Amino acid sequence: MTALLPSETAQSYDQIADRWHGDTFPAANGIAQHERAIAFLQQKGHALDIGCGASGRIIDLLLRHGFAVEGVDISARMLALARARHADITFHHADICEWPLPRQYDLISGWDSIWHLPLAQQEPVMRKLMAGLAPGGILIYTTADLDAPAEKVDQAMGVPVSYGVLGIPATLNLIDSCGCVCRHLEYDQYPELHLYLIVQKRSQLTGADHGRKLGLIC
Repeated sequence: MTALLPSETAQSYDQIADRWHGDTFPAANGIAQHERAIAFLQQKGHALDIGCGASGRIIDLLLRHGFAVEGVDISARMLALARARHADITFHHADICEWPLPRQYDLISGWDSIWHLPLAQQEPVMRKLMAGLAPGGILIYTTADLDAPAEKVDQAMGVPVSYGVLGIPATLNLIDSCGCVCRHLEYDQYPELHLYLIVQKRSQLTGADHGRKLGLIC
């Protein structure tokens, strides 16, 4: 089966959106990982939750840390539930493949969302997100433990959903080419293939400046 278009993935998530609403979805999912990511930041200004869904748990965490938070999702049903939970948050109903980021962000989260994009869209979207980081900003997102690019469609959730990944070597090369650094890579659900990365936009400091800042160079 060929990869789904983002609009087709949206239709699938419209059908199952209620699974992420209420108390049935694990509230701790991804939270410790985001706390780790936030610890790398020097400033906590604007944050964006991509594929924000309906649970609101990541938005709640970002709000507790003082961020001005926005959410974006392609599923209309997910967004309806998200808006009911957080009426004062700005939400965007958009396809991240086509949507121009309205600003730079200190933190961008793509938790269990970016991997639903077709393989052909993985690199351009990743480049867009890393370009959308403020200097020193953080991108945290999930992918899969694969060594080469791959994509598939499955119905493990009862509806067809696409998955696309670049593979670890290509991902790390892409991060470097975008002026970013991989600060953390972890198999957080081992032996499952679930993998998450914390990526930081390089600041304007030189290597020596960073060393002095950390007390490594006199």
